[in-house]
Amino acid sequence: MMNFVFDNPTKLLFGTGKLGELHNEVMPGKKALLLTSAGKSHMINGSFDKVVGELKLAGVDYVHLGNVVENPLKENCEEAGKFARENGCDFIVALGGGAVLDSSVPVSIMATNDGDLWDYVFGGTGKGQVAPNQPLPIITVATSSGTGSEMNEWGVICKEDTDEKIGMGDRRCKPVIAVVDPAYMTTVPAKYTAYQGFDALFHNTEVMMSTSLNILSEAIALSAIENIYKYLPRAVANGEDLEAREHVAYASTMAGVTMQLTSTTAQHSMEHAMSAYHRNLQHGAGLIIISKEFAQFYVDKHACDDRFIKMARVMGYPESNDPQDFVKALVKLQEDCGVADLKMSDYGFDKSECMTLAKAARRLQGGLYAANPCETSDEDIAGIFERSYR
Repeated sequence: MMNFVFDNPTKLLFGTGKLGELHNEVMPGKKALLLTSAGKSHMINGSFDKVVGELKLAGVDYVHLGNVVENPLKENCEEAGKFARENGCDFIVALGGGAVLDSSVPVSIMATNDGDLWDYVFGGTGKGQVAPNQPLPIITVATSSGTGSEMNEWGVICKEDTDEKIGMGDRRCKPVIAVVDPAYMTTVPAKYTAYQGFDALFHNTEVMMSTSLNILSEAIALSAIENIYKYLPRAVANGEDLEAREHVAYASTMAGVTMQLTSTTAQHSMEHAMSAYHRNLQHGAGLIIISKEFAQFYVDKHACDDRFIKMARVMGYPESNDPQDFVKALVKLQEDCGVADLKMSDYGFDKSECMTLAKAARRLQGGLYAANPCETSDEDIAGIFERSYR
């Protein structure tokens, strides 16, 4: 646990009002591709106008493209990369939630490299090539709390014709600047606040379960888990509760740090398979659906009892000596946030798919299996899906 490598050149501006300081930073270029979702949230929360104002104050020109969708698509990332190249953009400002932040990585690669995006994907049907040309620099401006992608070089992208949803990254895509200003998160609806908050939670709980946990990632992850436990129910109940938003945002951003120190586990592989086959499933919702049985599997195996106990102690069981208390705390948090009744069947899943999903999880992101706290077979994963099914 004492050995680790931490390499993150990203300058983080965190806290209420920090977006208004962006113009003081040294910009990585003169013309930005301002990348947003295809929705209107960045207009509703005021972040779009604020970013545009900051770029103008910094003397930076920009072009806007709003083509990112939930569970981002390969074709959209390729389109955005071409758009950036044709418009002479020399850096990217990714403004939005996890889908936009994730998309900025492949967009930055495709803006400077030829070929097909899947040439540069490792895993699945990807060709596993390193992009020959330096990707465009990225500035991230997060308007939700979930993925932690504002702090790292990873994105998760879908290829619909092959039912693939795969994480891809390039160390050269680590953002040069990340802005996390909770003032622009207060309009996120309660349901999505919960989904995103649990995504952030599971990044950290999976780090705690991981075989590559170290002294630094453990300390950060436990801090993040405690903040989500205390403040996510408040943020769900009242989106205008800025104190709660700040603490959840902190936990999410710290997940972006812990995941650079320690790998997440196959819980994320499982959900990526789920939303690859059923694209109407929100990532956080999928993680919630399988989370209890995923944790219970390793509790029953006594795979990392001490770590479950540490998590339970920051989730309402301060005197705990029983790993089962973590599962109890997890269920209670889901109940408190109104997401304990999510069902796979509501998203079109059939129980007969469980082994298909298990095999897809290993095929798409088998690398995460090495982080599981004990050996986990396809049959084990299918069993977790089966016990999660409702």
